[in-house]
Amino acid sequence: MSDTRPFTILFVCTGNTCRSPMAEYAMRALLEKERPGRTRVLSAGMGAADGYPATQYAIEASKMWDLDLTPHGSQMLTPALVDDADLIFAMTPEHHRAVLRLSGNAEDKTFLLKSFPDNTPVGEGVDDPIGQPLEKYNRVFLEIGECLGKYLDAIVQRIDGRTSA
Repeated sequence: MSDTRPFTILFVCTGNTCRSPMAEYAMRALLEKERPGRTRVLSAGMGAADGYPATQYAIEASKMWDLDLTPHGSQMLTPALVDDADLIFAMTPEHHRAVLRLSGNAEDKTFLLKSFPDNTPVGEGVDDPIGQPLEKYNRVFLEIGECLGKYLDAIVQRIDGRTSA
């Protein structure tokens, strides 16, 4: 029987005001075209306080793809978010390890963003642009977008496999 819940993708960083919201909104835009109504895309931070907006530069950088991050409110990474997710992308090896510490069921669904589909927690992370100039945010956003574009077909296959199984 088909699983009718939306396929949930979670992006994880530190404060949930820069990298993970940029990835969340970019992935959401890509999947609205590829699999409308079949996914839920979220983000959280392992050190986040709830309800903080995306940084001004994250908002500015995301305008490259005509994305509006102004509705974003940060949230703390929780075991429930990890358990509810079907696919988790961590921005750094530290974030990857934090996800695995929260849930023993997360190993097969947690990946470093830049290492997908290899799920080892060792690899290159996405630099944190916090406190840096807008140009750094632009580079980070482009790097995230490049990863998402490169992995989109594999992500869609996972969505189709879970929702049609």
